Amino acid sequence: MSHSHDQSEAEEEQIHFANVIVTFKNYAQYSLSANNRRRKDFFTLPKQDQELLERLGYKAKLDLVDNAILANADFLSKVVSDPEIFRPGIEEESATDSPTDHQQSAAGHSHDHVSSDHSHSHGGHGRSHSHHHSHDGMSRNRQRYKPTDFDMDKLRSTLKQFVRDWSVEGTEEREACYKPMKDALVSHFADVPASERAQLRVLVPGTGLGRLAHDVAGLGFACQGNEFSHYMLLSSHFILNRTTEINAHTIYPYVHSFSNVVSDQDMMRPITIPDILPSDLPPGSNFSLIAGDFEEIYGAESDPDEPQSGQWDAILTCFFIDTVLHLPSILHLTDYSLTRYPLFKAKNIVNYLRIIHKILAPGGVWINMGPLLWHWENNSTNDPSIELTLEEVKALAQSMGFTISNERTIDTTYTSNSQGMLGYVYHAAFWTAIKQ
Repeated sequence: MSHSHDQSEAEEEQIHFANVIVTFKNYAQYSLSANNRRRKDFFTLPKQDQELLERLGYKAKLDLVDNAILANADFLSKVVSDPEIFRPGIEEESATDSPTDHQQSAAGHSHDHVSSDHSHSHGGHGRSHSHHHSHDGMSRNRQRYKPTDFDMDKLRSTLKQFVRDWSVEGTEEREACYKPMKDALVSHFADVPASERAQLRVLVPGTGLGRLAHDVAGLGFACQGNEFSHYMLLSSHFILNRTTEINAHTIYPYVHSFSNVVSDQDMMRPITIPDILPSDLPPGSNFSLIAGDFEEIYGAESDPDEPQSGQWDAILTCFFIDTVLHLPSILHLTDYSLTRYPLFKAKNIVNYLRIIHKILAPGGVWINMGPLLWHWENNSTNDPSIELTLEEVKALAQSMGFTISNERTIDTTYTSNSQGMLGYVYHAAFWTAIKQ
């Protein structure tokens, strides 16, 4: 790879990261403006209709929503108050060679498993995915980045991820998704005394805000999470490393949409996080986070000091294997050390499973949980997309040398509003697979 191309990729990553910071900082302005639109619409109504709605408390509700948005903004400002840990030298209000609103940088490809209010999703699902690309012509006019609707949708979804991973309200989803995986992990290594689990290395790719990986480390395993989304990385760093009290923060994740709401109280209910103290792991726990693209980091022996092939005793994929995509490398974060990984553009489910098989130790276990929402299906950017049925995914895994067992279907939601009038239930596939 040429030096100029390397430099271009690094600049593009830094631009995207700066734009994510700007998105966090612009949350209040954007969200208050959206709420103020409701006020303007209210005053377009006939006077008698305004009076009827005012008796219901509609105008007062809008004021309460403003207050909730400001509380969210205060929390989000804390999340990005010290972004230099991820990208030294970020300016507070970045003026960047930014893409236009229709040209998201490649580092901005984000296919998280999120539930959003107005996302573009297949079959009405709640997990958003968008196909934004950088193009050859990034604007040469240096200007302050203006966050797009897509950017703000990602940020709102991040608030809901906090609910899923780090609140009492998220307990039901975590029990449905994480508990079967942790139980299967413990069962597979039942012959290993709990005191010796630290010798077993467990990888959790697509770790999001880190709760599953954190809980696995709490069971005594040496656990590493992997994540690529800047939204998730900033947020997980904050909750894992800079939160010192249970229920230290209060957010209002459901105030952004008035659709399918039973009551004002439901929409504006506060959620406190975290429900446990993230730093309260047993003495000697081994828990780390690697930031970057799964295929780049684990698919190539790019770092002689950290070989991957055959080095993992277990891999846990939760809502992950259908997120096949490419992102430029971001950074390598372990004990605050930064190391860049090279660009690797493979993008197919075959390679995902190949990497999982390759990096597992003989007899190692792959535990999977999730649906199959192929994020690039019917994309308009001419990116290749291979979409397999569940039976085909399992047959592919078997052809690569996995023996699948413990199969079942688990019904679960994902960042669902438990008190809303609309919810989607995934009939998620669960299995354990042993590398032969």
